Amino acid sequence: MNIRSVLTPLALLLSATGAPAVELQPLVVTATRTAETVDDTLTSVTVITREEIQRRQLHSIHEVVRGVAGVSFSNNGGAGKQTELYLRGTKNGHLLVLVDGIKMGSATTGATALQDIPLALVERIEIVRGPRSSLYGSEAVGGVIQIFTRKGGGEMKPFLSATIGSDNWREGTLGLSGGGERGWFNASLTSRDTDGFNSCDGGDFSNGCGIVEPDEDGHRNLSGSLRAGYRFGNGLELDAHLLQSEGETDFDGSFTNHTETIQQVVGASVRYTPNENWSLKLSGGQNRDKSDNFKDGLFMSKFNTRRTTISLQNDIYVADDHLLTWGLDYLKDEVVSTTDYTEKSRNNHALFIEYQGSHGRHDWQLSLREDDNQQFGEYGSGSAAWGYALTDRVRFRLAYGTAFKAPSFNDLYFPAFGMFPSSSNLDLVPEESSSLEAGLDGDMGWGRWSMSVYRTRIDDMIAYDATTFKMQNIDAASITGFETSLSTRLWGWDLEASLTLLEHQNRSSGANRGNRLPRRAGEVLRVAVDRRFGDYSIGATLNAEGSRYNDVANNVKLDGFETLDLRAEYRFSHDWRLQARIENLFDEDYQTAAFFNQPGRTLFLTLSYQP
Repeated sequence: MNIRSVLTPLALLLSATGAPAVELQPLVVTATRTAETVDDTLTSVTVITREEIQRRQLHSIHEVVRGVAGVSFSNNGGAGKQTELYLRGTKNGHLLVLVDGIKMGSATTGATALQDIPLALVERIEIVRGPRSSLYGSEAVGGVIQIFTRKGGGEMKPFLSATIGSDNWREGTLGLSGGGERGWFNASLTSRDTDGFNSCDGGDFSNGCGIVEPDEDGHRNLSGSLRAGYRFGNGLELDAHLLQSEGETDFDGSFTNHTETIQQVVGASVRYTPNENWSLKLSGGQNRDKSDNFKDGLFMSKFNTRRTTISLQNDIYVADDHLLTWGLDYLKDEVVSTTDYTEKSRNNHALFIEYQGSHGRHDWQLSLREDDNQQFGEYGSGSAAWGYALTDRVRFRLAYGTAFKAPSFNDLYFPAFGMFPSSSNLDLVPEESSSLEAGLDGDMGWGRWSMSVYRTRIDDMIAYDATTFKMQNIDAASITGFETSLSTRLWGWDLEASLTLLEHQNRSSGANRGNRLPRRAGEVLRVAVDRRFGDYSIGATLNAEGSRYNDVANNVKLDGFETLDLRAEYRFSHDWRLQARIENLFDEDYQTAAFFNQPGRTLFLTLSYQP
């Protein structure tokens, strides 16, 4: 199926569709480290709220972001298995993940285990596309995903839900929130257990898991979150939060086939706003990423990394519609492992400054950042964005930004392993990128739409060199993309659609020059429709993705696929609802990573209480 040929006309049709008026409220985002609305931001942003998560009956982070404009993903065999996100065609390590403002990620792998974050504890997710290193430093090459845990506030309310499903899926959530007018608190606990399915059909060490173990690969997770804060009358605001996720996952592998993980994020902030023109915020926290790995019950290795962050930020309105922000960031990465790394810690200091302004039909945003890394010295990054209101409802955007990604501890220090020599390389330098984007946004009364075109160049990409058996700065890549999205109401149905078209190439010298980057689909479409009939509601989501290659050499091709999900809900009282969801209705057999299976047709039933 040639998805590109049939989807481009569809995108143009949707963008031009007229429809009855629909109320779509703007949402606050933090793409600039300051509060603004979706209408005001000059950055490509998607916000997924708790309401949408519940309406679509989603269970994981990758289900939430699947099909979002500019996002592609791969998953190694179901719930709890390694999941990688490719934001605007960049690789998994080029995505910065924040939880309540605290940086997540493993210092050893250089990426975040998104599969370990429990969706039941999430209030909203903000996906910022495009380089953000000028505000957040290393890793924000493709963009930033910020995850906010449930906050609470208002009168005291309990909430709960219970889900059963295929593969002996059992999930339950229990929580309590409140805090009154000035305060907020939330305490939540969630548990998940599933027998899973056979996650992998074999393959070798570069494609697949390298072993055939035809068994069920289950997953178990117990997680909790606490958040509390208070806003005093003198402009002082305090907030503290804790998220902890403990999981066990079975999988197929030659060296390990069971892992026990802990993801912990703890943080606090103090904000002082003495007047409407000045705000000062001090925040800090730590992310702990821990995994114990086993082979047939025998302990094999431990990786325990910690990321400690401290940030000081000043926001000053120098005039009406002119905001100056400057601040200091501190980051320390630490590794405790049974693997003997040469270096076990490093720190990074940074200074950033940002100016946002508006005059008439013009809006702009400028930002600069200087990072001083203990390993690599000083690295600068910057961005500039300009918006112009063509009409009262349509705006043009133009943005340029640079970004970088520091090598991980595995890239630099991973030692020899048994008969395998060390692939690490102390001479590595950070990867660097530059991106140019142009876009149009419209709020037409009948709905919202947006479209963007962008071009990204990444230099000194870190990859394994088979000729030297080392990680090397040998790769370069170019990525050209088009993305569009639409939200509207058509003939009583709420409609959301998004389309991504990508052209991505390996631009390094050698045999792989001109090849497509691995595991990125060139075409991604999502169309979702929902409608309410009194106490009943129904909905459907179509996900379609084009073909992709699994490897750098483009020897292993994965076919494109389409899946259809159906959902229904019955509210038998104001607070109680019964939901049903069929995922992959037509039992499509597909893979997003070679030899790693994806769920077939599955059914979920959920009973929830939410005052």
